[in-house]
Amino acid sequence: MPVGLYISVPFCRSKCSYCNFASDVFSKSAYENYVLRLIEDMAGARQVASGLGFTLDPTADSIFLGGGTPSILETQQLVRIFAAVRDQFRISSDAEITVECAPGTLTEPLIETLLQCGVNRVSLGVQSFVDQEAQSVGRLHKRTTVLEEIRRLREVGLTNINVDLIAGLPHQTADSWSYSVSEVIAAEVPHASIYMLEVDEDSRLGSELMAGGVRYHAHFVPEEDAIADFYQQACEMLDSAGIKQYEISNFARSESEQSRHNLKYWTRQPYIGFGVDAHSMLRKAEEETAGKSVRFATPDSLDAYMNRVAHAATPVSAEAALEEEFFLGLRLNRGINLEHLEAVEDAITECLRDGLLEQQGSIARLTARGRLLSNEVFARFLADAAEETKVGTVNVNPR
Repeated sequence: MPVGLYISVPFCRSKCSYCNFASDVFSKSAYENYVLRLIEDMAGARQVASGLGFTLDPTADSIFLGGGTPSILETQQLVRIFAAVRDQFRISSDAEITVECAPGTLTEPLIETLLQCGVNRVSLGVQSFVDQEAQSVGRLHKRTTVLEEIRRLREVGLTNINVDLIAGLPHQTADSWSYSVSEVIAAEVPHASIYMLEVDEDSRLGSELMAGGVRYHAHFVPEEDAIADFYQQACEMLDSAGIKQYEISNFARSESEQSRHNLKYWTRQPYIGFGVDAHSMLRKAEEETAGKSVRFATPDSLDAYMNRVAHAATPVSAEAALEEEFFLGLRLNRGINLEHLEAVEDAITECLRDGLLEQQGSIARLTARGRLLSNEVFARFLADAAEETKVGTVNVNPR
């Protein structure tokens, strides 16, 4: 089965206050050594897979270069990364090839390089079309920059564009949020991703909110109920504009414009990640056979990754794979088939009772309320799964 490739670039021009990813601001001198390490990582992929008892398919049908901000790399470094990908994998002729870009980084040479590398999809981390909101969390672009770069991408034929927005940024109001969503619709992009602000200790803004402080404009973050209302408002506005929700956070104008790479995650298709904090999942063609599937990840710090700290791998049993299929599949609006999922029957019953799931025949899907409380839903299934299956970890040396 063809694999998806994820390539992590953990470098940013500035660290956004809401960000809880393994990315940060580094000197440009670090970029070159990182690119060399990425190329080495890719060259060792088959050895890692073999060490786990799996065969890595030589064909890739999706590539996602994310971060961080991949678009701040030098153009020749991007060329070398994509050349290394093609040295190690056969790229299918219809592969989806995405690069995440920060508005303000899309220079003419960069756009030419993206085309040269075969990129056919660009994801823009806009977060807000209101300049005050974007700047309050450390974004460096303005609304006019975003619209100009969308125009220039279209001029060269890069029309498959995603725009990210975040509901719950400091200073955001119902009116300003409606304005941002309206700008996405007016820009006529084929895909949008709508995220609700995550509050946790892994971001500066989240940590400050938890502490009740005022740094990073934390005291201007909307209330939790308002953020939920913003999310629901976006769902309704996008739906009315023909941009249909197909996953909790993702919306597309047509099925062909859905993110094929991300669908691999939600439907348990194999993928392999390279770079800092890159995750992978490999599986047997038939999971009933011995070996089942396995998940593994690279270190989540640049130093550990550069020093070749071993992967940590977790075998996934056939029972755990079914449970994963359930709670990952529930992210999709099309829902999941309840057959052969007796292991989580109690969680299903609870969620139906509480109005978090709805059922039609053997198909179950999240309700609108369930999508708002999806983390709670998934936690229930994970709790059931934990009672059924215990899995261990095994270290895998990537060299």
